[in-house]
Amino acid sequence: MARIKAAVSREFGEPLVIEELELAAPRAGEVEVTLGACAICHSDISYIDGGWGGTLPAVYGHEAAGTVTSVGDGVRGFAEGDRVVVTLIRACGACSCCASGAPVACETPADTFEDGPLRTQDGAPVMQAMNSGAFAEKVVVDQSQIVKISEDISLEAASLIACGVITGVGAVVNAAGLRAGQDVVVIGAGGVGLNAIQGARIAGARRIVAVDMTEEKLEIAKEFGATDGVLATDQKPWRAAIKAMGRGADAVIVTVGAIPAYDQAPRYLAAGGKMIMVGMPHSGATSTYEPVMLAATGQGMVGSKMGDVVIQRDIPWMVDLYEQGRLKLDELISGRWSLEEINEAIADTKTGSAKRNVIIF
Repeated sequence: MARIKAAVSREFGEPLVIEELELAAPRAGEVEVTLGACAICHSDISYIDGGWGGTLPAVYGHEAAGTVTSVGDGVRGFAEGDRVVVTLIRACGACSCCASGAPVACETPADTFEDGPLRTQDGAPVMQAMNSGAFAEKVVVDQSQIVKISEDISLEAASLIACGVITGVGAVVNAAGLRAGQDVVVIGAGGVGLNAIQGARIAGARRIVAVDMTEEKLEIAKEFGATDGVLATDQKPWRAAIKAMGRGADAVIVTVGAIPAYDQAPRYLAAGGKMIMVGMPHSGATSTYEPVMLAATGQGMVGSKMGDVVIQRDIPWMVDLYEQGRLKLDELISGRWSLEEINEAIADTKTGSAKRNVIIF
């Protein structure tokens, strides 16, 4: 076993604790990756705060990139020294979802606690949360979770692709199936929202309306491709959005886990439009709609998990877009922090002002 430093969650809602843990060697089909960077996602924070329950102690973190330093038996296509993006998307390749091209919905569960790679120094199991446990110097993950990248992208930029970028861009391109010339509203101009805006721009949207709580974030949204900005604090923000577009939206991408945003989202839609549900409220939170309105206008609601991506197809495409200068990644990084500073980085992320904070190893 390797000994690594990791940020451990031992009690929901409390600061993470930097500890030395034991990391098992990769088994058949697994790889060890020494991390260079791991971004902080709001999903990590929701888990750390107890919003979705879970098993403790745990190591969170799932937006990572690094270098392969060991491979298990039967691993194909990867070797020591490969630079890779590490995702939480573990796919068995054989269940009905994987076989139908939806690996993000893989139905084969993995035990990442009792049978996981992390242990305390006295041998007690530690949860490898979200299949990754990437708030740590190294991870051991299934080979299905990684994608090779070129030398032309930094590990800190590449780490963003692992979740926030694929989730935002994929929600527009894959879940909404946006066509060139259509109109989009993106509710929330945080890390995922900015990538949904980029996805809409890349897909050729006519109008891209960002909706957020502050003028500052709306200005940032325009730097990423939004054509218009609307304050969510307006009494009826959907009216301003529809005025800007001249019609309702073909797709509304909800990237925040706020119930008021979900309640209002259908009001932005044109007839036949789709609401794409990306942001994740805490468990138990509910939203209310008039089904007759959706039925009468042919509107729909679609959940989008991780942008419905196929990582071996979509991540190389996004890396190539970055290398061409068509996908902004470096501009998404608000701050760079050490592992020992992770609690400060999380606190900064909670203020809502950061696009993405990144832990650098």
